[in-house]
Amino acid sequence: MQADRKSRFKLGVTGGIGSGKTSVCRVFDVLGVRVFSADKEAREIMESDSRIISSLNSISGIDLYSNGTLDRAELARIIFNNNTLLKKVNALVHPAVFNRFMKWTLDQSSPYVIMEAAILFESGAAEFVDRVATVVAPVEQRMERVILRNKLSVEQVRERMRNQMDDESRMKLSDYVIYNSENDMIIPAILKIHNDIMSYINT
Repeated sequence: MQADRKSRFKLGVTGGIGSGKTSVCRVFDVLGVRVFSADKEAREIMESDSRIISSLNSISGIDLYSNGTLDRAELARIIFNNNTLLKKVNALVHPAVFNRFMKWTLDQSSPYVIMEAAILFESGAAEFVDRVATVVAPVEQRMERVILRNKLSVEQVRERMRNQMDDESRMKLSDYVIYNSENDMIIPAILKIHNDIMSYINT
């Protein structure tokens, strides 16, 4: 991870599906820290970039845009059962997202910025940030959240979890850990991280 004080400080926020990354980032946003959602940007790129649209169809071997928009369920079905295709899609989309992030960072005025990304380490995005905070929560609670939010089956959620790094591995690579079970208070943990970064920036 970089640590160049001359450029705007960048915090990566990651965690497994359903861990509560977005809720954590909402608190940072209230503190005046701008947040870049890598997952949201990736979705937007896959809907609007003609080169990527063409490549996704080529990789999958079918027209994923026959209804005018990306058939995300079909893409997920194809790539989460085929690691080779998953890597090809990631190699296509991730560089475009990183490029957007670096350009976006230049336009921000907050004391530091955040990249929120589910697969921060797996995608290589960790190389673009100075420190990383990982959000963790019990697997059962994560599954309940995702099933309720995304209307997925238990097996579909497990499939997505299998394609992500486990919490223990993420935590070893992170500078901060935010526990987000139903019994945890996330605001004090976030304030501690915020104050630590502000102290670093101002020294």
